[in-house]
Amino acid sequence: MDNYTMWIVAGLAGLIIGFVIAKMMEKGKASKIIGNAKKEAAGIIKNAKKDGEGIKKDKIFQAKEKFLELKAEHEKVINNKNKKMGEAEKRTRDKESQVSNELSRNKKLNDRLEGKLKDVEHKKEFLDRKKSELEKLHQNQVQQLEVISGLSAEDAKSQLMESLKADAKTDAMAYIQATMEEAKLTAQQDAKKIIINTIQRIGTEEAVENCVSVFNLESDDVKGRIIGREGRNIRALEAATGVEIIVDDTPEAIILSCFDSVRREVARLSLHRLVTDGRIHPARIEEVVKKTEKQIEQEIVEIGKRTIIDLGIHGLHPELIKAVGRMKYRSSYGQNLLQHSREVAKLCGVMAAELGLNAKLAKRAGLLHDIGKVPNTEAELETPHAILGMQWAEKYGEKPDVCNAIGAHHDEIEMKNLMAPIVQVCDAISGARPGARRQVLDSYIQRLKDLEDIAFGFNGVQKAYAIQAGRELRVIVESEKVSDDKAAELSFEISQKIQTDMTYPGQVKVTVIRETRVVNVAK
Repeated sequence: MDNYTMWIVAGLAGLIIGFVIAKMMEKGKASKIIGNAKKEAAGIIKNAKKDGEGIKKDKIFQAKEKFLELKAEHEKVINNKNKKMGEAEKRTRDKESQVSNELSRNKKLNDRLEGKLKDVEHKKEFLDRKKSELEKLHQNQVQQLEVISGLSAEDAKSQLMESLKADAKTDAMAYIQATMEEAKLTAQQDAKKIIINTIQRIGTEEAVENCVSVFNLESDDVKGRIIGREGRNIRALEAATGVEIIVDDTPEAIILSCFDSVRREVARLSLHRLVTDGRIHPARIEEVVKKTEKQIEQEIVEIGKRTIIDLGIHGLHPELIKAVGRMKYRSSYGQNLLQHSREVAKLCGVMAAELGLNAKLAKRAGLLHDIGKVPNTEAELETPHAILGMQWAEKYGEKPDVCNAIGAHHDEIEMKNLMAPIVQVCDAISGARPGARRQVLDSYIQRLKDLEDIAFGFNGVQKAYAIQAGRELRVIVESEKVSDDKAAELSFEISQKIQTDMTYPGQVKVTVIRETRVVNVAK
C-alpha cells in the first residue's frame, strides 16, 4: 500500500470518526432537549393546576354570592306577599265591620219604615172616610141644585160646555182674523219693500222701437245714384233686403221702412257701404247685401257674448248665446227685446238676493225668459214663446229650475220653484213701467207677419215682404214655377185670401214680381 492510498484511507477513517462523533453529540443534545421539555411540561401542568384551583375557588365564591342574592330577593318577595296578604286581611276585617254596621243601621231603618207605613195606612183610611163623606155632600148639593134650577147635572154640564165652546170659538176666530190681517199687512209691506228696492236699484232708459230708420247722406246728388236708371238699383236693394226705401224731398236723408229690425240694419249697412264705395248697381248690391248679412250674424254672436259677460253669466250654450244676440233686433210691444231681457235679468238677480235665493241662477232665467220670441224656423212660430224657450233651454242643458221659470212666466205650465214667480214678477215690472211698451205696435207687427204668412201659403212664392206699413204686400216668385199668366192669377188669389181672412184698415196692394235672369261669363 503506497502513501497515497494510506492518505486516502486515513482521510476516510477521519471522516468516519468525525461523523460518528457528530452523531453522538447530536444524540446527547436531543436527550438534553427532551429532558428540558419534560421539565417545562411538568412546570406548565403544575401552573395549570394552580390556575384551575384559583378559578374553581372564584367560581364557587361567585356561585355563593349569587345564591345569597337570590335568597335575599326571594325573602323580599315573600315579605311583600305577606305584607299584601296582611293588608288584604285588614281590609276584609274592615269591610266585615262596615257590613255589620250597615246591617244594624238597616235594621233600625226597617223598624222606622214599618212604623211610618203603619202611620200612612191610618192616614189613608182617614182620607178614604173623608172622601166618601165629601162625595155624599157633593151629591146632596147637586141634588139640591137640580131641584132649585130644574135641570139635571148632565144638562147643566152640556149648557156650560156649549157656552164655553161658543165663547172660545168667537175668541179664536177674532184672534185668527187679527193674526191673518197682521200677517197680510206685514207680507204686503215686505213684498212692496223688496220690489221697490229692486226697482230703485235698476235704472234703465225708456226707449220704444220704431219701424223706420233714417239714412243720412252727404248730398242729395247721391239719391239719383241710389235710385239708378229707371229705378233698377232701388228695386234691387228692396228685393235683396225686404225693406222699403223711401226717397222723398227730405234733404240729405233716405227713409228705410220695415218692421224687422234685422232687415233694416242690413239695408242701412249695405247702403252705407255702397255709398262709400261709389259702385251702385244690381250685382254689386246683391254682393254687398250678402256680406252685410254675414257681418250681422257675427255681430249677433258678439252681442250675445257681451251681454252674458256684462251680467256675469257663464257656461251658456253657443246656440243660446246666438238667441240672446238676435234679441237685439226684435221688439216686444215696441220695447227692445234684448234691453227688456237684460232689465228682467238684473231685476231677478236683485230680487233673488233680497229673498236669499241663488242670484246667478235668477239672472240666467231672467235673461233667457223671452228667447222663444226669436224662432229659427217658420214651424216654431206656432209654439208659444214661453214653451219654445223652455224647450230650447232643456235642449241645451239648462237646469230644471231655469227651464221651469222660462216656461211658467206666462202661466202656461205649473210653477215648480220660487224662481218662476220671481221671473214673472220682474217681467211684469219691466213691461209695465211708463213708456216701455206700445200695445199698438204688437198688433201692427202681427198684422204684417200675417200678410207675409198668407203669401207663403201659395206655391212658387220665394220671398214675401209687407211694406208701407202693411199697405202693400210685395211677393217675389220663382220664375221656373210661376209663369206670367200665373203671376197675375196669384196676385188676385192672394188679395182675395187677405180680404177674406184678415181685418185691416184701408186697402192692401198685392204686387207679384217675376224676374228672369240670364247670366254668361266672358273669359
